[in-house]
Amino acid sequence: MSFTLYPAIDVRGGQCVRLFQGDYEAETVYDQDPVAVARRWINAGAEWLHVVDLDAARSGDPVNLSVIREIASVADVPVQVGGGVRSLERLETLLNAGVERVVIGSAAIDNPEWVKRALGTYGDRIALGIDAREGRVATHGWLQTSEVLAEQLAREMAELGAETFIFTDISRDGTLTGPNILAIRSLAKATGKRVIASGGVRSSHHLIELAQHTREGVCGAIVGKALYTGNVDLGESLRALKEREDT
Repeated sequence: MSFTLYPAIDVRGGQCVRLFQGDYEAETVYDQDPVAVARRWINAGAEWLHVVDLDAARSGDPVNLSVIREIASVADVPVQVGGGVRSLERLETLLNAGVERVVIGSAAIDNPEWVKRALGTYGDRIALGIDAREGRVATHGWLQTSEVLAEQLAREMAELGAETFIFTDISRDGTLTGPNILAIRSLAKATGKRVIASGGVRSSHHLIELAQHTREGVCGAIVGKALYTGNVDLGESLRALKEREDT
């Protein structure tokens, strides 16, 4: 199994931003043009892009659809998009906009039967986003925390047909304190499926550390703040991961 690095483009109000631990009041604007950011990461060698509509995650309204559509149109690499996908209409709108893979999060708690139908129809074009706060699933833009354990939900979604998961430890998101590798590996073991890590990556060392667990199902990492602060150089990290893969 190969390991993929996903540069993150979080969009709010049409701008490229980052939140700290999912707090909408702790926002940093990094660029007013998310499409230009997408081009920058592609030119640096990105093989995938990970885009989140933060407005939609909170309200369910596809506020930034035009931005997402433009990113997908200029990208010559596949684009993965999440944020507020809670209906078949929203899912198909994104796929029709050129998105390769859609991330479903809150609906796994709110409407598992719909998720089952969506997985049955679109299969690998869906990833399940499991966002956890102290081991319990957070939903609706991380504004609500359920009593459902992350591994329990992931196992249930795997039984419904999910093959790819994105796991975010909210306490690490935007902190540059390092990924929760133990929890990521545990989720991969619990599901027997592919898991993309999200949250906390500060350096290429963290990426190499994660890539050491590809045989366990850890198939990639989403990197956001570390790219925008310069802690991670995308080109150098991609080369380091390729060298590791070739050895």
